[in-house]
Amino acid sequence: MTIRVVVADDQELVRSGFAMILDAQPDIEVVAEAGDGRAAVEAVRRLAPDVALLDIRMPGTDGIEACRAIGAGTGCRTVMLTTFDSDEYVYEALHAGASGFLLKDVRRDDLVHAVRVVAAGDSLLAPSVARRLIAEYTSRPPAAAVAPSARLDVLTARERETLLHLARGLSNAEIAAALVVSEHTVKTHVGNVLSKLGLRDRIQAVICAYECGVVTPSPAVAPSPAVAPPPAVAPPPEGGPASGSPARGSQSPSGKPPGGGSARAGRSTGWSP
Repeated sequence: MTIRVVVADDQELVRSGFAMILDAQPDIEVVAEAGDGRAAVEAVRRLAPDVALLDIRMPGTDGIEACRAIGAGTGCRTVMLTTFDSDEYVYEALHAGASGFLLKDVRRDDLVHAVRVVAAGDSLLAPSVARRLIAEYTSRPPAAAVAPSARLDVLTARERETLLHLARGLSNAEIAAALVVSEHTVKTHVGNVLSKLGLRDRIQAVICAYECGVVTPSPAVAPSPAVAPPPAVAPPPEGGPASGSPARGSQSPSGKPPGGGSARAGRSTGWSP
């Protein structure tokens, strides 16, 4: 199956570089490029891609607004890109429905891997982003937590146990061992948790568990292994968005110059819930 992707970034060279890297893969097709969030949303609604790669900071409609609009109106999954791992919008982007979050200095292979993981219905965060997410929760006073009964009454006792194990970073196999059930049963429980709580993926399930007081973070904890990190990133070579990616100037993957703020139509898999 071919993974259809929309790439949105207000910097043409960066956008074109990412598009070329992805379009070179036999199982990935970049169907559109966009220079801002509004054009990205329009392209997603028109072309129904599997994944949208969104720069978090764009003029007009930024990546977070675009992510929220895409998540609310389509089945497309989003991967957010940022220049710095200290970006203050990480937490907001995850709440907007992002399924992945990467730094722009991500390596070529890691970018491709991220798109495949998210397209498969899984989630992925850069390790530094996972640390920021945990730091966000550890900085909150206990009183800010929502009582579990306020939102989790729809879950059975076994589904609550499953949510707890998800938040602790256990894989399906580890949850199966802890609950003494099969992995197939765990997948069913995870699916029920996501469906009943209206969550898109396991990242949002972890966020929900912290917010509802199912687990209480400690400042000493390390990034959760449930947030599947890509391999360590390396800084890109001068003149390109990712290491090993050739510069294309203003040429799009199809050889057509992309428009600054508009999408262009092109040619027509982390976790397992």
